Amino acid sequence: MDTAPNLVLIGPMGAGKSSIGKRLAERFGLAFVDADREVETQTGVSIATIFDCEGEAGFRERERSVLAKLLDGRDQLIATGGGAVLDAESRALMRRHGFVVHLHVDVDGQLQRLARCTNRPLLQREDREEVLRVLAAAREPLYAETADLRFDTRDLSPADATSLLTKLLAERWKPGAEAA
Repeated sequence: MDTAPNLVLIGPMGAGKSSIGKRLAERFGLAFVDADREVETQTGVSIATIFDCEGEAGFRERERSVLAKLLDGRDQLIATGGGAVLDAESRALMRRHGFVVHLHVDVDGQLQRLARCTNRPLLQREDREEVLRVLAAAREPLYAETADLRFDTRDLSPADATSLLTKLLAERWKPGAEAA
């Protein structure tokens, strides 16, 4: 059984990191933290505005800083943004200070879940499917490299996913200090 001070959810947009994460946090008595919302709180502007003013590189720098501060804490469930794994330092911090769960959903599942979404900067283009396929090709190997556990959410409601994942986590993860 792995011991880690935090539970960290990674995965593509639409995988359920926030909806499942809130439920898991409640089940395990953890504080729920949405890393993207934390970036917005600390900057006072939306992620879309950060992308407009500073580009993706500026956003990723802010995201890395927020993740480092969050991962210094404990007893939290941290739902990361889909691209948090792009930064090698962030990946290392997540692995060192958390039990990392990759919530997976395929591109078809993302398209269904994100059909009405208008607030994600990377999806503000004509061909959403192509964008999602390109992102998946680049990020899936990084999710695999970072995660302690991969969990497919494709055909599951948030409630069903939470129930199944709670059982798996009870077998694999123990809240506490980092393993030596």
